[in-house]
Amino acid sequence: MFMDDRKDKDGLSVDEPQVSRDEESGGSDAHFSYHEGRKIFENSSKHVAVDQEDLSSSGFLPQPHHPTMMGANGNGQGQGKKNRTLSSNARHTLPDAPLSKAEIVNKITDDSVRDKTPLYKMGMLSDDASQQILEDPSPELVDLYTKVQECRDLRTKYQSLSLQYNSQNPKNSQDWEIYPPPPKPSYNAETKTVIAVTNKPDAEVFDFNECEIPGEDTEWDFGTNDDDSYYVHKPGKEDEILANIPSLRDYYKDLEKMVGISSDGPAKSFAFRRLQYLEARWNLYYLLNEYQETSVSKRNPHRDFYNVRKVDTHVHHSACMNQKHLLRFIKYKLRHCKDEKVIFRDGKVLTLDEVFRSLNLSGYDLSIDTLDMHAHKDTFHRFDKFNLKYNPIGESRLREIFLKTNNYINGSYLAEITQQVLSDLENSKYQNCEYRISVYGRSLDEWDKLASWVIDNKVISHNVRWLIQIPRLYDIYKKTDTVKTFQDICTNIFQPLFEVTKNPKSHPKLHVFLQRVIGFDSVDDESKVDRRFHRKYPKPSLWDSPQNPPYSYYLYYLYSNMASLNQWRAKRGFNTLVLRPHCGEAGDPEHLVSAYLLSQSISHGILLRKVPFVQYLYFLDQVGIAMSPLSNNALFLTYDKNPFPHYFKRGLNVSLSTDDPLQFSYTREPLIEEYSVAAQIYKLSNVDMCELARNSVLQSGWEAQIKKHWIGKDYELPGVEGNDVGKTNVPNIRINYRYDTLATELELVNHFANFNKD
Repeated sequence: MFMDDRKDKDGLSVDEPQVSRDEESGGSDAHFSYHEGRKIFENSSKHVAVDQEDLSSSGFLPQPHHPTMMGANGNGQGQGKKNRTLSSNARHTLPDAPLSKAEIVNKITDDSVRDKTPLYKMGMLSDDASQQILEDPSPELVDLYTKVQECRDLRTKYQSLSLQYNSQNPKNSQDWEIYPPPPKPSYNAETKTVIAVTNKPDAEVFDFNECEIPGEDTEWDFGTNDDDSYYVHKPGKEDEILANIPSLRDYYKDLEKMVGISSDGPAKSFAFRRLQYLEARWNLYYLLNEYQETSVSKRNPHRDFYNVRKVDTHVHHSACMNQKHLLRFIKYKLRHCKDEKVIFRDGKVLTLDEVFRSLNLSGYDLSIDTLDMHAHKDTFHRFDKFNLKYNPIGESRLREIFLKTNNYINGSYLAEITQQVLSDLENSKYQNCEYRISVYGRSLDEWDKLASWVIDNKVISHNVRWLIQIPRLYDIYKKTDTVKTFQDICTNIFQPLFEVTKNPKSHPKLHVFLQRVIGFDSVDDESKVDRRFHRKYPKPSLWDSPQNPPYSYYLYYLYSNMASLNQWRAKRGFNTLVLRPHCGEAGDPEHLVSAYLLSQSISHGILLRKVPFVQYLYFLDQVGIAMSPLSNNALFLTYDKNPFPHYFKRGLNVSLSTDDPLQFSYTREPLIEEYSVAAQIYKLSNVDMCELARNSVLQSGWEAQIKKHWIGKDYELPGVEGNDVGKTNVPNIRINYRYDTLATELELVNHFANFNKD
């Protein structure tokens, strides 16, 4: 940000507060980025650092009041045409007004005036120019901002109807009871004393008999509507519905509208320039404030990158261990459990020893190279080969024995190695994971089997929450005659969830398991081409062709069923679920538009670099993006070309995640490995990594009361008020910069999008 060229007789800008001589000489309450104890005035700019003791001032200007940031859902509704005043931040960042062809042709430059004026633009406008744009903006500028606001309004509609905002989830209320209860704190920050506590692992504390199972809800029932989506209605009165979810036709109309806007040339150019401005603004901020941030971090007692809470926001459960861990586990089982019957193949039951003898292998022969589960050069742009890396020694039978929950031994081996991984997480204390575990939609009893596996084996930890990943494999199930239509998959996935919501006693273990489930993920190879065989897509009960439905179709039916389910669960006081799919890893960038409308956050998102308008929308709405550069490096995009550092600089809500430690990691702490590689390659500072860790907690699905303990009791408040530097180790000056930058962009959108409204 830059100030006006107007100065008073003392050389200070008239809009700037006066600085006392004590502060100029290095008072204890002033800290400045280039040289402590001095204010820097150069090229009409001034830098004022925000110290942790002074939270009221901005890093560049007095912090403005941003009405666009005050909504509970962050939808930034406008104030109408009556308000023609922008904050100082917004006035100094007005974008260039696009010129029409006639204006370009007839544009006259007055050389004499140009030569005489000393003003030049450097991220600011003079008062006259600023006021002129405020009073009479070009129609093109108003139109562009109106389109931005229309897209944001569409997302707000879909997110609010499906109850995906954190404030709408009952589990984030103060009276929500977590069982087993979270660990008791071992340190009193007020008295700065250590508290002697004994925290037992959740697996030891958990007792299924202690869980409360509510009764049946007789006021509401469920069925399917004209789109074959589940909906909730009064018993015997199908027209009295609980929520009106957008139809498949409405969804595709909204999707086509957004795709049209995002592919418009002027819109892409406008968004690209705003993103370039955001990155340039970050570079200037970092140049002026790097030393101040480091100074604040050094004075912050106890906290550093290693002991701030961080969440692995995207990791697949069947690949949560590293190769060495899996190898040791297999060798241990071969030594101690070789006579245990583990698999039914070729009409007979085989012991573990017989399985390995059929492969002509012994425990001594096994090595990391023999397992061959690391993703090397041969997997680049070969997702099919990458999927084969889940098979130890290339044998699917070993995957079934060691990495499946539903097998002859009821997933006992996977439960055992998972408990070892959970023990490592609990010992590290500050690392947490959101594991993806599969429900395929092949049969109605999958949910009950998965819930029984988790509850019976006590695969429960306060460091872990679950997401259910739905593989997009309809075409394979159709070929094997497992399903007849796409509706069979939808029924197998969602009917048990509606049954357990209506009457938890019908699936008691599933009810308890769902309390630790965050939401849904949609997974598979995105690079598969979405061929459109239909002018109008049929509903699921009529989709009996062998072709796989497109990504957008899968996502809609996950959304529509989940939205009705959430309305019912929230009414009953149960936790709601969110949609957090794999998106933007490869394939059609249109996937990112679908996810923007329907999803709370996404994983990967590297294709946002190709659609600047959509990337700008992801920034404005702070859509969470769990990025995995090491995974991308092995599959779709080399590490040096990954857009992660650009997203981070521009202010997108990004976090780092491991994706598949079994294929990509070499250490026992894969999340730390992911951070350390990114820090080395992208030159991230400790403050940068602590901010990424804070982002990961905000993106995660843990309950609000736990997040308050992790990152501060007021974390839901915007800007500096929501930051507790003692817990996050992120200086207030960094949080204030992020807040000001986002609030300024939202204010501009709000002002110009509502310019022509009464």
